[in-house]
Amino acid sequence: MSPNTPAPTSPDARLTQLTAWLDTLGLVEVDSRRPASSDASFRRYFRLDVLAAQQDKLGLDPTLIAMDAPPERENVPAFIHVAGLLQDAGVNVPAIVARDVANGFLLLSDLGSTTFLQRLSIDNASSMYANAVAALIKFQLHSQPGVLLDFDRAFVLREMNLFPEWFVGKHLGVTMTPPQQAQLDGVFEAIAANVLAQQQVFMHRDFHSRNLMFMEQNNPGVLDFQDAVFGPVTYDLASLLRDAYIQWDEEIVLDWVVRYWQAAKKVGLPVNPDIDAFYRDFEFMALQRHLKILGIFCRLNYRDGKPIYMGDLPTVLDYVRKTANRYAALKPLVRLLDTFEEKSPQVGYTF
Repeated sequence: MSPNTPAPTSPDARLTQLTAWLDTLGLVEVDSRRPASSDASFRRYFRLDVLAAQQDKLGLDPTLIAMDAPPERENVPAFIHVAGLLQDAGVNVPAIVARDVANGFLLLSDLGSTTFLQRLSIDNASSMYANAVAALIKFQLHSQPGVLLDFDRAFVLREMNLFPEWFVGKHLGVTMTPPQQAQLDGVFEAIAANVLAQQQVFMHRDFHSRNLMFMEQNNPGVLDFQDAVFGPVTYDLASLLRDAYIQWDEEIVLDWVVRYWQAAKKVGLPVNPDIDAFYRDFEFMALQRHLKILGIFCRLNYRDGKPIYMGDLPTVLDYVRKTANRYAALKPLVRLLDTFEEKSPQVGYTF
C-alpha cells in the first residue's frame, strides 16, 4: 500500500486487502478461507488450506491461520514480541509464517480448533491442568524486568474501576453514594496492596480455557498472549483455575493450587513460602481479575454489541461473593452487592 492510499476502514475492505496479501504469498488457497475463531477483541482469524506443493516444499501443515488485526485497534508488534518470549521459554505458540506488520496481517501455524474448554472433563482435568501449569512455569522462569509493561498500581486500579463503571453503573443502573464509593475504594485498596506486594514474573493475562488449545504433543498450545505484562506471580494461575468459563469445586482447585505452589518452589520461582499466605494471594488476585471481568463483560455487551459473555456473569459473581465473604477487608464488597442487587446478606466464614 502506498503512503497516499487510504487505509481500509470496513471489515469487508480489510478482508479484500488481506486476501490480496495472501494471494501474493503463494502459500494458501485463498478461496478456502473460513472463520477460525472469534474473541472479544477487534482481531479476526481465518483458516486456509495450504497449497499441496508448498506443504511438501516447505514442510507446512495442511492449514494455516491468517490473523487480521487492524493496526489502529490492535498491537501486532506486541503479539510478535511476546510470541518470541514464549517460544524462547519452550511454550507451544503459533509460529509466524509470514507477516505484514504495517497493515496488521499475520500468517500463523495452526494449533487446531479444540480448546481446553471443549475438552475438559472431571476425568481429564487434573492432567490437562498439570500440562497448563508446566507451560506456565516455563514462561515464568524466563521472567526478567524491563521487557514487558509493568502491571503497576495504576494498571491494577484501572482494571478494577471497570466494575463500578460498567457493572454497577451501566448493568445494575446504580449510582453509588459517597459512603458506598468510599467502601468500594477501601476494598480496592486492600486488593491492590496485596497484589502489588506479590513477587513479579512474566504474566500472560488471559491464561484460561478458551486461550489454551488441546494438543496431542506439547500440550497446550497457547493463544491470545499479546497483552502480556510483568506482574504478580499468582495472576495467571488465578486466570487458569478461577476461570470465568468453567468452574470447579473449591477443594479441587485448592489441590491444584498446592500442586502449582510445590512445583514453583521446587524450580525457584518467587512464590510466597507459606502455602496459606500463597492461597490468600491467589484469592486476592483472582478477585481483582473477576472485578475487571464483570466490567469487561458488561462493556462488551452495552458498548460493543457482544452479548455472548453476559451468560458468564453468574459464574464470575459467584467467585466474587465467595472470595469476598472469606476476608474481613473484603466483606464490604458483599454488603455493597447485597444492596445493589437487593439480596439479603449471606453467611460465610471470615479469615
